Amino acid sequence: MNTKIVMILSALFLAIAGVGLMFFPQELNTYIGIGSNKYFALVIQILGGLYFGFAMINWMAKGTLIGGIYNRPLVIGNLAHFFIGGIALVKAVLADANMPVVIWVLAGIYALFAIVFALLFNRHPNTQA
Repeated sequence: MNTKIVMILSALFLAIAGVGLMFFPQELNTYIGIGSNKYFALVIQILGGLYFGFAMINWMAKGTLIGGIYNRPLVIGNLAHFFIGGIALVKAVLADANMPVVIWVLAGIYALFAIVFALLFNRHPNTQA
């Protein structure tokens, strides 16, 4: 498995999500039906910063050896984030089939990244890549 591609894709996904959350909190509030809530907008912006920071960590680690004992904290952090997020999203779409398409897509992306990071956690890195 080419970990450089995995890290680049996860970094891009998290960066796009982070920038979207940081710069469009009011639009997101309106989209999900909360209206204009300045406190929730602040929480969304902070969450966007978290996503963007995580994206930068993944981007900076894209060229390093990843898997098994190598960069284990990085893999565990990604696995925890994508696994927990994936479980929540999949549970939501299974409970309500009328969820917006964007939620279905996010559930699929999160589940895919959770599987990939679980595989990275349990395998020795290929040192020839």
